Amino acid sequence: MSRYKTPLRYPGGKQKLAPFILEVMTANKLGGGHYAEPYAGGAGVAMELLLNGKVSHVHLNDSSRAIYAFWHSILNHTQVFCRRIAGASLTVTEWRRQKEILSRPSEFDLLDLGFSLFFLNRCNRSGIPSGGLIGGLAQTGKWKMDARFPRNQLITRIEAIAAKKKLITLRNWDAEKFILTHIPILPRKCLVYCDPPYFHKASRLYLNHYNPRDHARIATVIQRKLVRPWIVSYDGVPEILSFYAKRRSFLYDLQYNAGKAYRGTEVFVFSDDLTLPMESVIPSINQAMKQVGS
Repeated sequence: MSRYKTPLRYPGGKQKLAPFILEVMTANKLGGGHYAEPYAGGAGVAMELLLNGKVSHVHLNDSSRAIYAFWHSILNHTQVFCRRIAGASLTVTEWRRQKEILSRPSEFDLLDLGFSLFFLNRCNRSGIPSGGLIGGLAQTGKWKMDARFPRNQLITRIEAIAAKKKLITLRNWDAEKFILTHIPILPRKCLVYCDPPYFHKASRLYLNHYNPRDHARIATVIQRKLVRPWIVSYDGVPEILSFYAKRRSFLYDLQYNAGKAYRGTEVFVFSDDLTLPMESVIPSINQAMKQVGS
């Protein structure tokens, strides 16, 4: 499966893990069923599975109005959005204008806000909304702001996703509400993949993030009240490991680029009702995740 399905570059984007998620689904006879992400972000895994025909429906949720605005816009105003990509002015002046829009999300309509999120995602270092402009304000760096803005490719990706609109359910809810309200109405043949904001450095990487108490609360909600088979991924820090200490999990290596490269570990945690094809999968995950977020 190709990893270039989602139009968004996303901190910690997990699109490379789609083969692993699919293997878990297959081992549990969930292939061809529904798939849900309470923290959709760039929805890399969801788009890989949907566009490759591995699931029949995806359910995307994100509490960020800007991220929701992007997905809503490409699904409901596809051609207008694509025309904006084709005609986008890749200048520092335009970058400043789009940054101003994103800083005041409640003051703009969904189309303007969604395009602002997309523009900054493609023009900023590592796709981080609050990150600096690729090439710097003077545009003197080795790479310029258009380095991650291949217009035709991005339009093609968006049109492919929009063609599957009827197979995508989109929400702009708090993740806890989505887990408690939406997940229970989904078919039994469904996998839920939770990829919450990192415990550490989250304020720099995401538009919305949790404090330690929020992380503890959502861990309790997932383990006690999420009524479909689930997988959780996180940065592998002691606090997170303690929250999920009673569940099966494994750590994997990660090289992550967010302004500068750093090495770390992440953790996968699994609901008790999932069968895990671990022996064949862990080496492939460590290989796939050598570099994420570039």
